[in-house]
Amino acid sequence: MADEKEQKKEKKPPREKKGKDEGGSSKKEAAVARPASNTKAVPPRFAAKYQKEVIPALIKQFGYKNPNQVPRIQKVVINMGLGAAVTNPKIVDSAVEELRAITGQKPVVTRSKKAIASFKLRAGLAIGAMVTLRADKMWEFVDRFISLALPRTRDFRGVSRKAFDGKGNYTLGLKEQIIFPEIDYDRIDVIKGMNVSFVTSAKTDEEGRALLQHLGMPFRAA
Repeated sequence: MADEKEQKKEKKPPREKKGKDEGGSSKKEAAVARPASNTKAVPPRFAAKYQKEVIPALIKQFGYKNPNQVPRIQKVVINMGLGAAVTNPKIVDSAVEELRAITGQKPVVTRSKKAIASFKLRAGLAIGAMVTLRADKMWEFVDRFISLALPRTRDFRGVSRKAFDGKGNYTLGLKEQIIFPEIDYDRIDVIKGMNVSFVTSAKTDEEGRALLQHLGMPFRAA
């Protein structure tokens, strides 16, 4: 019996070492050997404008002692309310696709919290879509919004100076989504409006208005 056990031990092939490829190098070494990309990310144009132009201008205007006190845009919220979705649920799908094209980010479908019989509204029914933008996507949207979308508005004479909430946040209402160049006019089913909210770190409306004005927001004279 002892001889048979010794013969079985001798017949076992040697174990191969794990983590080695055919050339003898480990997978970790092969991954490290890949060439690194030399492409540098270009910061958004309005983010650079805020750092180089807006911060010095606001410090000069309000006399901030520390650059961290200068107001900044924290986020931009785009909200599209769809009352027609009560009778036409497919309109929500088109709104989601249009907001995705405008912002480059997947929207969130908003649903009703209460049932209202007079409006034929049930609780949990999809009645809108919204997107919250931060960081680079926020700056890119602000750039396109001020530089391209607003000038395409019919009979545009500037935006209201009074649409602040008392804490430096600004909300602007748009009647048509077709002012954005990303929207194909021939493919839209219904003209949809939306609200664009600029949430800032400003403490007063005057500071928030100055921030947006230095960024290029075309406020009306009065």
